Amino acid sequence: MSYFLFAIVLILLALFGMPLFAVIAGFTFLGFYLVLHLDPAIMIVEMYRLASAPTLIALPLFTFAGYLMAESKASTRLVNFSQAFIGWVPGGLAIVALVTCAMFTALTGASGVTIIAIGGLLFPALIKERYPERFSLGLLTSSGSLGLLFPPSLPLIIYGIVSRTSVNKLFIAGVVPGMLLVVMLSIYGMIRGFLAKVPRVRPSLGAVLQATKDAVWEIPIPFIILGGIYRGIFTASEAAAVVAFYILIIEVFVYRDIKLRNLPKIMIESMVLVGGILIIMGAALGLTNFLIDQQVPMKALAYMETFITSKITFLIVLNGFLIIVGCMMDIFSAIVVVVPLIVPVARAFGVDPIHLGIIFLTNLEIGYSTPPVGINLFISSFRFEKPVLKLYAAALPFLGILLVALFIITYFPDLSLFLVRLSAAKP
Repeated sequence: MSYFLFAIVLILLALFGMPLFAVIAGFTFLGFYLVLHLDPAIMIVEMYRLASAPTLIALPLFTFAGYLMAESKASTRLVNFSQAFIGWVPGGLAIVALVTCAMFTALTGASGVTIIAIGGLLFPALIKERYPERFSLGLLTSSGSLGLLFPPSLPLIIYGIVSRTSVNKLFIAGVVPGMLLVVMLSIYGMIRGFLAKVPRVRPSLGAVLQATKDAVWEIPIPFIILGGIYRGIFTASEAAAVVAFYILIIEVFVYRDIKLRNLPKIMIESMVLVGGILIIMGAALGLTNFLIDQQVPMKALAYMETFITSKITFLIVLNGFLIIVGCMMDIFSAIVVVVPLIVPVARAFGVDPIHLGIIFLTNLEIGYSTPPVGINLFISSFRFEKPVLKLYAAALPFLGILLVALFIITYFPDLSLFLVRLSAAKP
């Protein structure tokens, strides 16, 4: 009885704004102490196991690299580079927005940073080029989370650690599904640009050469990460060290966008985010152990098997559930809380854990822009000073396209897995 009373108190505290990690840790302590009659200090074992994970070092290094990119003028250079190459096609600026936002989100790992940094540059440009305002708002809102499937996405790393799946394979698996999302939205952008009779920029060799020269040091970053991992030159953790050092050199000493005196501040800000993620992960892994000890995943599987008899039906239910999770929780909390519960169930239905990771993150991408409480909707409302109801309407066409892409990603697993198999088959 006392356990349920404490649980109700924790739920009420969560509703009044108590941090998620404290709620999770509270439930875990109560479970170990009151149900299993074990010393709650057992949670420290989970934190030690987390700290000893070999891929964990990638998290702070990629986070620091992303913060360096966000604090520099990289967003402007990437926009100019994309515009020089793509601006001449119908809907060119819309495609520029999609490509640039995807690249920037992948590198920074933060949807909100992308909307604030890139949106501020592109929204006035889209309006100036005669794109409809509603289309422009929906485009930038939906694009904010578009790069989460591309390496070195932090959610991919965290999913790999929590699910005990190879981060290297997840990096490779996310490339084709991520490109599918960008291509499908780009086709819609081309159609809207054509219908709105948006003027097209004439291709200019001079502009291409200048934009390439300006961004020449930043263009290779994705190729360094993917090429190195795909060819077996280094692991995800080693790639993080290489990329963090590379970005530090080019942003501080080559472009000189960041002063040496500002580095300690950027380091502190990036490590605050990492610390928050690690606290949530440590508490959540402790809770996971308690739930597994109580056979909660197995009981959930037995319950689902009474209603769900096929893999297809399971995936439909899973997608609906994950989209709700994506708009109700931040992506890091969703991964550490939900993944340990669904991985055993998905495995029982024959879903590959790598494919499951791509499905999981695609759903959370969509959840970011799903009414009524998708976080991107509120960030865009604040950034562009528009009513959030207007953002709801603006995001709906893009959500429809993303849901079609999600269907393809879910039911055609080879999109996620064939590059993984190809890299494994290489001598």
